[in-house]
Amino acid sequence: MSRASTFFFPLLFTCVDVCILRGLRSLQLSPHFSIPCPPLTAMWTGELIRAVLLLLLLLLLPPRGPSWAGGFGSLQSVLVLCLHLPVYVTLLRALGWGAEEEMWAWHSWERVFQGYLVMVVSWIYWTQYVQSMVLSLSHFVMSAWRPSCKDQKPKNGTTSSLRRLLGFMRPHLGYFAVVLLLVGLSSFCEMAVPLYMGQITDWIQNQEKPDVFTEAITMIAVMTLVSGVLEFIGDLMYNATMSHIHTAVQGDVLQAILNQEIAFFDATPTGELVSRITTDTNTMSEALSEKLSLLMWYTGRVVFLFYFMVKQSWKMSLLTSLGLPVIWVVPKLTAHFHQALSVKVQESLAKANQVATETFSCIKTVKSFANEDGETERYTRCMEELYALNKMESVMYAATTSANSLTTLVMKVCILYYGGVMVTRGAISSGELVAFVLYELQFASVVDALMQSYPEVKKAIGGSEKIFEYLDRKPQVPPEGTLAPEHLMGHVQFKNVTFSYSGNNDPDSVILKGVSLEIKPGKITALVGLNRAGKSTCVRLLERFYQPRGGQILLDGKPLDSYKDAYLRQKISVVSQDCALFARSVRENIKYGCSDASDEDMHEAARLASAHDFITGLSKDYDTDAGEKGGQLSGGQKQRIAIARALIRRPTVLVLDNATSDLDTENEHQVFQALLSQDLNSFSVLLISNKMSVVEKADHIVVLHQGAVVAEGRHHQLLERSELYARLVKKGA
Repeated sequence: MSRASTFFFPLLFTCVDVCILRGLRSLQLSPHFSIPCPPLTAMWTGELIRAVLLLLLLLLLPPRGPSWAGGFGSLQSVLVLCLHLPVYVTLLRALGWGAEEEMWAWHSWERVFQGYLVMVVSWIYWTQYVQSMVLSLSHFVMSAWRPSCKDQKPKNGTTSSLRRLLGFMRPHLGYFAVVLLLVGLSSFCEMAVPLYMGQITDWIQNQEKPDVFTEAITMIAVMTLVSGVLEFIGDLMYNATMSHIHTAVQGDVLQAILNQEIAFFDATPTGELVSRITTDTNTMSEALSEKLSLLMWYTGRVVFLFYFMVKQSWKMSLLTSLGLPVIWVVPKLTAHFHQALSVKVQESLAKANQVATETFSCIKTVKSFANEDGETERYTRCMEELYALNKMESVMYAATTSANSLTTLVMKVCILYYGGVMVTRGAISSGELVAFVLYELQFASVVDALMQSYPEVKKAIGGSEKIFEYLDRKPQVPPEGTLAPEHLMGHVQFKNVTFSYSGNNDPDSVILKGVSLEIKPGKITALVGLNRAGKSTCVRLLERFYQPRGGQILLDGKPLDSYKDAYLRQKISVVSQDCALFARSVRENIKYGCSDASDEDMHEAARLASAHDFITGLSKDYDTDAGEKGGQLSGGQKQRIAIARALIRRPTVLVLDNATSDLDTENEHQVFQALLSQDLNSFSVLLISNKMSVVEKADHIVVLHQGAVVAEGRHHQLLERSELYARLVKKGA
């Protein structure tokens, strides 16, 4: 649609409206057509005729685009334009306040101009705020009372994040209802105080009613006390509820991350995950707990402030309202930039956390290569990027604050001038002007506080988007199986298994190429080969950290993915070369994931791992702290504790992936002697080791080369059949 046609209809609409009003005025004043009736009835009749004619004009004209004329011609705008004054006058008459001037002059130029101002302001409020508020409330009600809505796939953006946050609040709707009630009562009591201060002003000026001063002071004291008590109770309930919600969100985020597949952790830096769980959730929770609370309390104050302002003078209230769209539009425009910046700030902070976490976790390597300056430089670059984003936030905050301050200053000057004119005309008393000025001063500060809180709430919602990405992310694993048999033999079969970490069939990226091998119950099966032959990949597939691209893995003749995850983790224990211990006691490390095991079971597992003797020699026995990642223990001690941690579960399949690489010959011999002395009919052993002196004791040996099985058999057989195995034995000798 052209620009000329865009502005043509508002002009036509206004001209037709003026003609209608002139005709109604002539009809009312004409002695031939005037019908004696009360002024209020005449006003309602005239405005209804005006509304019908304007709506007919809308129907006769062709359809227009949605953004053609700032609200002219919409149904809501026509109804506000025509009916706001009759409704207002009727309300005044019902309250006994009288409005004779408005009833007789409803078609004057001053009233017409005021009507169009009211229409424009109401259209701005409707399109910018009321519609979005109605949508938000409808989404909240649907998410609160229709749990099935949670199962629907959420849309991207702020609305989705807000709906998800409201979903966490749904179990606490009763508390929020009580808080809202307390907010309303407290705000009403607080906002009624200036009304009595205006009465005190009139009493000081006239001194006609001596009891007015005492009554006003008493009411001010009572209202202030009641408002303070209600606000205290409401804040206490609100903060306790939001703290509970924060705990629930943080727990859900951690649970969602822990449920992801191993490939997710391979691709996502640890620092970023920690940042999402701690920094992001804390930032979101603090902003919602503090800023949403302010938003809620100040909204209640604004409602009652405006009520008392209209009660004092609707004309000055209308003048105040004209400045509100300017105050509200600026933060609404900047809120989108705040939200986008919030996401970038959180990502930049996560990168900085990742650098710090990686540096501290590898501090020995950093110091051994004397690269402290290099790591500091990396961290500084991340902080410089964060500083640049913070500067942009500061500029936007300063611009928003300045615009709001300038607008509120202009509003105060206009109110004082217009109020002084109304006092000189006798329209309002000096006390009413004082009360209104007090309300207006509070109104400006409350609106300013609202405008500062609103972007912060939007920022919290923006920062929560990444959190909800983790909550919504589905682990890339097949559905969990259902098998959990009481007895398991531990017979493992790899049948033509093919695997690639990249997920494609590029020959250069394929790790396993049709691997077939068998781990028999009661036997020790060794897996040997050069580096990158695929030995550890077989272990990861057996642990079901990854899924084969081709072929299948069977456990007792059943597909591995048909078993329950918890059952599988209990029956298959893996001890790797890089065994990780937690910063807890030795006791807690051995009983990790098996806290119901007795101390006797723990001691037996430690003896089998040749760990009991050195543990009892520690400063606090089994209660000795292992340190960060087991840093208080030697490599061999950590491996023996890891073996004990695996054995205490009484696994059916035990996997030792270079689990004794850090042990000396004597301790390694003790460990294997203890394992071999057990009844191997109770479990199967998969052994991976670079020490051929250990491998040669296995019942069956499988040789891997470049992802394929090239030979298998016993030690003496492979020495004759496999050149590769013989070379490995020679190198390991």
